[in-house]
Amino acid sequence: MKAVLFSQFGGPLSVADVPDPSPAPHGVVVAVDATGVCRSDWHGWQGHDDDVSLPHVPGHELAGTVVAVGGAVRRWRVGDVVTTPFVTACGSCEECATGNQQVCREQTQPGFTGWGSFAEFVALDHADVNLVRVTGSPVHAAALGCRVATAFRAVTDVARVRAGEFVAVHGCGGVGLSAVAIAVAAGARVIATDPSPDARQLASSFGAAHVLDPSAADEILDLTGGGAHVSLDAVGHPAACEASIRCLRRRGRHVQVGLLPPVAGRAVVPMERVIAFELQVLGSHGMAAHDYPRLFRLGLPLERLVTRELPLTAGPSALAEVAAATTPGITVLRP
Repeated sequence: MKAVLFSQFGGPLSVADVPDPSPAPHGVVVAVDATGVCRSDWHGWQGHDDDVSLPHVPGHELAGTVVAVGGAVRRWRVGDVVTTPFVTACGSCEECATGNQQVCREQTQPGFTGWGSFAEFVALDHADVNLVRVTGSPVHAAALGCRVATAFRAVTDVARVRAGEFVAVHGCGGVGLSAVAIAVAAGARVIATDPSPDARQLASSFGAAHVLDPSAADEILDLTGGGAHVSLDAVGHPAACEASIRCLRRRGRHVQVGLLPPVAGRAVVPMERVIAFELQVLGSHGMAAHDYPRLFRLGLPLERLVTRELPLTAGPSALAEVAAATTPGITVLRP
């Protein structure tokens, strides 16, 4: 099969011929119809994730058609169109038993612990626990595996956003735009920040009441009459994390959604403010497959989040440009 491959961290990316995957007894192989290009994939390529070994095929945000099924799989058949959370949970550890598959202690992750979906085919583990049926366009469903689902759980379950609250979203990439749309659907008043005018315009189209350059983030305190009730760092940058905490009102909730690998530098957490204002500092890590029906009922305009479709051959250039964030919205590869 064809796949995007790298053999050194931060090194050349190419489209190469590699062996087709085979399903584990509890897993499946999916023919990839679409796969999102996510900042997490860029971190993996740069060597910021200890789970990645070389050579490697990135990609963790996908939708496609089941083409092979392991002997222990009971719920899925060849021909089913599916997506999956980027955390493929084991289904039997303590965390999975309590419904928290997104923090499974035995988790695997396509594109990190194993080869991913920047390819014609990808193997997925523990299919009966992790697959989610897709009824609409696989192109639009690809983002459900990571950015949209991650934003949904961060806004609804971790931050517990309520109607009428002020919500600040720092970073308007795929996860940030999803968070804007989900918070607006919850009845919140959203302020979004991003250095890109195009990204800010997209955030406005998804319902953000105010859009700011990050250099103007101090204005959030005035726009909200004392600070946001909820603030999310959706980009994963030390400055965005600190700004997210500092823009909160008393008893506000900060949710860290974007990855903050140590190589990027440690974020400054103003603990004196956390204590004096009784702030909550929370983390959010994806969403379990069993929660997807709640996300589907929200009826998000996924087609508007996907702003660019490219062939697999454009995968190396699309991944390389992620750090510059030159293209707003979600880019999808079509193997």
